[in-house]
Amino acid sequence: MSTRSYVSPVRTAAAAEKRDRVIQAAARFLREEDRIAAFSLDAVAKAADVTRLTVYNQFGSRRGLLEAVFDDIARRGRLIRLNDAMAEPDPWKGLRQLIQIFCEFWGGDPAVGRLHDAMAIDPEFAQALLERNERRRQSLQELVARIVGDAASPSVQRDTVDLIFALTSCAMFRMLSSNRTAKAISVLINDASKAAIDRIASAT
Repeated sequence: MSTRSYVSPVRTAAAAEKRDRVIQAAARFLREEDRIAAFSLDAVAKAADVTRLTVYNQFGSRRGLLEAVFDDIARRGRLIRLNDAMAEPDPWKGLRQLIQIFCEFWGGDPAVGRLHDAMAIDPEFAQALLERNERRRQSLQELVARIVGDAASPSVQRDTVDLIFALTSCAMFRMLSSNRTAKAISVLINDASKAAIDRIASAT
């Protein structure tokens, strides 16, 4: 006797569609400067034409919804390519790839810049972004360590990583982007990062 499945494919598909609708409604708040301050479960539920309880059941909290939107922006921005950069046997090439990926990402979606602006007025946005940016720092730490090996003390490596972390930030990209393409900015940042690392070798 077969066991009856109580998981309805239709219901599952409907829930997935509703979840995506909520995420896209939330993302629209982040892409429009005059709406980002109004980001809340109630406002997003209304924009997505669902109940607040539906949003809460799907995401648990405002922060949970925010993380889901960040994940969607990262997916659309193809940050998954970072896995290839970190797996690259040549760490110099991996660093160049990481820089290029982030330059394309910072310039690819207006929500990214809006979110960084909102850090000044929304502690929850700030905390979520700081945690995600720390992932970039950790990747840089690994790549720099692979490049320099034992050629530098931990403090010098830390200073170098901090510098490249600043160079690869959204803020730096935006400062350089007024009359440059993402590719041109990537070249500038790569040259500056290489110079910072080469300084370690010349000091030993």
